[in-house]
Amino acid sequence: MFNIEEELKKLPSKPGVYIMRNKDDEVIYVGKAVVLKNRVKSYFRKTNKTARIEKMVSLIDHFEYIVVGSEDEALILECNLIKKYRPKFNVLLKDDKTYPYICIDIKSDYPNVFMTRRILNNGAKYFGPYPNVGAVKEMISLIKEKFQIRQCKVFKYNDRPCLNYHIKKCLAPCMGYVSKEDYKKQINQIIGLLEGKFDTIIKESKQEMEEASKRLDFEKAASLRDRILAIQRITEKQKVSNFSENNIDVIGIYKNELSVCVEIFFVRSSKMIGREHYFFDDLKDMPEEEIASGFIKQYYMNAIEFPNKIMLRYSLDEKELLEKFLSQNAKKHVELKSPQKGEKLRFVEMAELNSKITLENRVKDRTEILKELKEVLNLEKLPLKIESFDISNISGNFIVAGMCVCQNGVIKKNLSRRFKIKTVFGQDDPRCMTEVVSRRVKHSIENPKGGFGELPDLILADGGITQIRAIKEALRENNIDIPVFGMVKDDKHSTRALINEERKEFKISEELFKFITVFQDEVHNTAIEYHRKLRDKEMTKSKLDYIDGIGEKKRTALLKEFGTVSKIKEASVEELTKVKGINEALAKKLKNEL
Repeated sequence: MFNIEEELKKLPSKPGVYIMRNKDDEVIYVGKAVVLKNRVKSYFRKTNKTARIEKMVSLIDHFEYIVVGSEDEALILECNLIKKYRPKFNVLLKDDKTYPYICIDIKSDYPNVFMTRRILNNGAKYFGPYPNVGAVKEMISLIKEKFQIRQCKVFKYNDRPCLNYHIKKCLAPCMGYVSKEDYKKQINQIIGLLEGKFDTIIKESKQEMEEASKRLDFEKAASLRDRILAIQRITEKQKVSNFSENNIDVIGIYKNELSVCVEIFFVRSSKMIGREHYFFDDLKDMPEEEIASGFIKQYYMNAIEFPNKIMLRYSLDEKELLEKFLSQNAKKHVELKSPQKGEKLRFVEMAELNSKITLENRVKDRTEILKELKEVLNLEKLPLKIESFDISNISGNFIVAGMCVCQNGVIKKNLSRRFKIKTVFGQDDPRCMTEVVSRRVKHSIENPKGGFGELPDLILADGGITQIRAIKEALRENNIDIPVFGMVKDDKHSTRALINEERKEFKISEELFKFITVFQDEVHNTAIEYHRKLRDKEMTKSKLDYIDGIGEKKRTALLKEFGTVSKIKEASVEELTKVKGINEALAKKLKNEL
């Protein structure tokens, strides 16, 4: 159960986007914030709100958020998510005229650079969206002035150059004063500028400036110097959306001593449209490169949509193999990239930051649950290791027990254990429980570093007073003192409460209640699945299983040769001896037994 008050405490003091959802998990509002903590908390304060906001808040069941690097990035991401989800409490735009783009009509002989709010499938190159219209106009003005490309909207050849040529703002392609090749060279530098390749452009411009100086073309050198200075002054760059590629997935990984979180960002049509995250509790000791390789294999194995590029921090040993695997599945070339600098590296860093925050919040959830359990049950220490036991049988047949372990707030399925009851015959669940717990405790006493590990800090029985007392009896027999409580269910077989030996029930929060329910269901399923396995195995046994001298291999060979026990019974001794491992004496014994 999502606890809004607890989640509000975890909000970071960073810019980002928050997503409000109702009880049906439908997105009802998307907003941006300079400081997420302050903005999201403001919705839940008892202050004057408009009727619209009051209604929206009343429908909020849970929320999530994405941390970004600046308010500008939050603005762009907010817009992308609004267009994706179209939340009912947002102001919805009717078309794509939200933020401006810079467009270059590269198919033209002499391309132009201009601002647009619409993206057309016309082969042009688009950059953006940009949150600041003024900044876009200033950028275009700078580009046209410093690179001296045409200013006119419609290109046509003239009999004389316009004023822009005379004031050194245009190379006059309309007069043929610049070749297509030289003009395209200018355009390629502009594209590099918009793609963030500042170092390359500055290096090329410096080289041109030096060559112009050597030729004593000081006017040209001065123009190039001004261009370099102008480029160096450009600081507004778009981390979220300023990619020339249209289809990218960005993977960020963060791990701590308890778990691993893999965060994946989706960039489509040069815009970040959303993210997902996954937790892996058993991979904390695995190197990040191996985690990344394993995640990519599993995540994209049955994917429907594939990116053109997958960006992540690590250079993987299996890079070529993974690219081949991805490309075959996608039926197009998919590339793995590990950026070392620039905007793409900062986007990977943003994914890693969000995976860190997501994982830290999850760890806080677990710690809070364990703290509450300690306080509610008045335990002496935090129950970092909890074990639970359950008995399963039908009318005293195939009696088994299941044991589940919760470590650091996480149910560890690899630590689950199953027991066949050895000393109890007939239906007597309390005695079965005493036997199982006694056997389990002895494992740790005899070998603390063995498969069972150290003794738990708390034991939870799947049952009430009788089971609690049975467990305590086993502990007393082994001189062990561990707190024991029961997980009791109602008439509908749903978890109702925690209870002690004196029948006192403990009031717990919804989050702890959810945790106890999951733990109780897990131990119950472990026991009942083992019971079913033994029962099904017994039901599939044949008369061959009870004949001395017939093991699994010989039984399999006989059934493979004859098909059924009835046909084995009808076979002659001579026919039976043709089966590998069956001699004449064993064949005669088979005939007699069957």
